Amino acid sequence: MITAGCWPCMVHSKNSMLTSMLAKSFSGYAGVMMEPPPQLAFDYSQPAGEAALVSPDAVSWRIFKNPVSLFIGGVAAVILELAEPSVRAGVWDHSSFRTDPIMRLRRTGAAAMMTVYGPRSAAQKMIAGVVRAHESVRGTTADGTAYRANDPRLLDWVQATASFGFIQAYSQFVTTLSPDEISRGFAESAEAARLYGATGAPTSSEEWQMLLTEIEPSLEPSATLGEFLAIMAKAPLLPRLARPVQNMMIRAAFEIIPPELRQKLGLEKRRLSPLSLAFVKTAGKFADKIPVRTAPPVQASIRVGRNQYFLYADR
Repeated sequence: MITAGCWPCMVHSKNSMLTSMLAKSFSGYAGVMMEPPPQLAFDYSQPAGEAALVSPDAVSWRIFKNPVSLFIGGVAAVILELAEPSVRAGVWDHSSFRTDPIMRLRRTGAAAMMTVYGPRSAAQKMIAGVVRAHESVRGTTADGTAYRANDPRLLDWVQATASFGFIQAYSQFVTTLSPDEISRGFAESAEAARLYGATGAPTSSEEWQMLLTEIEPSLEPSATLGEFLAIMAKAPLLPRLARPVQNMMIRAAFEIIPPELRQKLGLEKRRLSPLSLAFVKTAGKFADKIPVRTAPPVQASIRVGRNQYFLYADR
């Protein structure tokens, strides 16, 4: 029985229809976040025995199985990306966020799942395709600065913010990770980062702090960030009645942004209340124990010869 935070208010509510709706919402949401869209469908259980870019015993395999922290960390990563002017221009001028945010999220999620859980040959092929596609992504920022998506400096920031977002969201909203586990999480993304062209992406929490200190003076608020957050709030990830939960998860992303940067980006006044914070943490812990049988974490476990639910066992 789940007893932390305010989850009992939901689970033991006299309104059984609400409880049922929330359970169905979680299942549907987990499917959106964990399973690739039809055009990117892939059987992660095959080929039998082929290793992934990351070991199944890695911290990353634990982190990426959780759809709640995955969403929170992804939003935090995009916030940090949009704060950098050149990355912001590249993402927003060459993105489908405005027209089809759900599909854009699912494609991004599919890439993350393949990088962590996919067989090595398929992950390498996918990343090579992304690199080729990014060759044509180039332009100028509002102040006339030229940018290109495959610029290693920009790739380092994108890879760094993704690692930071996913690791920190899991540690803050699911299970507290030790300093060693956090650094391992950064290090485990190194091979994929190099394949993407991010040759200087941080491989430890110390290197992340160094990069953040270097980049921070160039980070800035923008109307684009506000537009992104508004789109995410309205995107139909959850049924309308459960939309407040979706908004909580978006605002939970503000909680993991470093305080001084949160203030600089104008996010300080939009933080979660203590009750909402407790709810999101309980949801994160709940999600960590619920396997989605058709999703990559379970299928990949089968492929590498592990019990299909070994990632969900008590530790």
